Amino acid sequence: MTTHRFSRRTMLRGLGVSMALPWFESLPVWGDEPAGNRKSSEAPVRLAILFSGNGFHGKEWWAKGEGASMELGQVLAPLNEFREKMLFIRGLYNEQALKGNIHSSQTGNLLSGAPLASGGDIRSGTSVDQLLAQSYGRSTKVPSLVLGCEKSNPSVHKNYSMLYSSHISWTSPTTPTPLELYPALAFDRLFKDEVERGDKSVLDAVLADAGDLRRKISRGDQRKLDEYLDSVRDVEQRIEHAGQKGELQGWRPTLEKPNMPRPEDGIPQNIADHMRLMCDILVLGFQTDTTRIATLKLNNDHSSLRFPHLGVDYMIHHLLSHSDTADWLKVNQFFLEQVAYIAGKLDAIQEGNRTALDNSMLMYCSSMMTGSHDATQLPVVMLGRGGGRVETGRILNLREKPNRQMCRLYLSMMDKMNVRPGKFGDATEPLDEV
Repeated sequence: MTTHRFSRRTMLRGLGVSMALPWFESLPVWGDEPAGNRKSSEAPVRLAILFSGNGFHGKEWWAKGEGASMELGQVLAPLNEFREKMLFIRGLYNEQALKGNIHSSQTGNLLSGAPLASGGDIRSGTSVDQLLAQSYGRSTKVPSLVLGCEKSNPSVHKNYSMLYSSHISWTSPTTPTPLELYPALAFDRLFKDEVERGDKSVLDAVLADAGDLRRKISRGDQRKLDEYLDSVRDVEQRIEHAGQKGELQGWRPTLEKPNMPRPEDGIPQNIADHMRLMCDILVLGFQTDTTRIATLKLNNDHSSLRFPHLGVDYMIHHLLSHSDTADWLKVNQFFLEQVAYIAGKLDAIQEGNRTALDNSMLMYCSSMMTGSHDATQLPVVMLGRGGGRVETGRILNLREKPNRQMCRLYLSMMDKMNVRPGKFGDATEPLDEV
């Protein structure tokens, strides 16, 4: 018979345990293997990408200075508390986005730098979050969490599909990653059914499948399987006893189960309630280590959202973006308040000597600087220190420098998560300044 080879991690996944357990110092083979020179007891680096469409107020997206004395334009005012954990990046751009000069052509490749198919066809590129999910994301139950607060638009506008305006995450060049718009379903994806199974003994969870496998392999591989199962049981018992004696070491999530109730079914009618729920679910996914990669699209590019809770109900988001009014600034700040909310929640979670924000990279961006479709430089702000690998409290101005591709930033972010494809989009080297 064919000899089968099973690593511990392959066995766990192959036998139906879909939620990797957190690292323990005494159990480096459980969950994912330590990557690079990262110690197995360290908390993982998380990545969250937040997006809002149509750019920002033309005169109020700016920053100057450094550290706690950094000054921020009015759009960024909600982030004042996080200036020492912020990296403001100016001048990055996406060359392919300059070709169509409309919303769809500037959004569909924002996270990939890929050329877009026109004529109503759908072809972009695999986005950075999904590339990370293919490797880094395997360590968790949900490889990536893709959330949205506005429905996709399937129409065609000026020769480009509006699906490009509706999606920033792409599983493959021809497949936008489905957006989860319903908070209750996003919650269920993180915590329903499979989490309960993952909370059981790993060995107990795999025994039935192991019995089926035993009948299909050679006697030699059966002995190897027995040895493997015995080793898993032994380690489980040592962990259990160590925990009883207070000796268990290594990083563990601060939550083992949700600390908020399941949201009500349906989509909240109040956009503020909708966004806040999605922010809470993203943080909860990180805090329980159910996912380490997330995107949250707060609205579409060419958005039709209205904001009655702000007293701005007379005009949709897209039309507001074409003039730098006080109401447009108010809407901009509302979006930044969502970013600040997530940052604050993560910063309140202590993980050893760092906070969850210190162990994360939270990137906020849009596909144009202003509503005039200016994509010659993209608005980008990062919060968090990427596990101590990102120097924050500063401004990075690349406006007059060569090789300022947005994809260089993505290569740098992937590098800090120990994923190194060598080339991504139109970039072949990371942005060393990050």
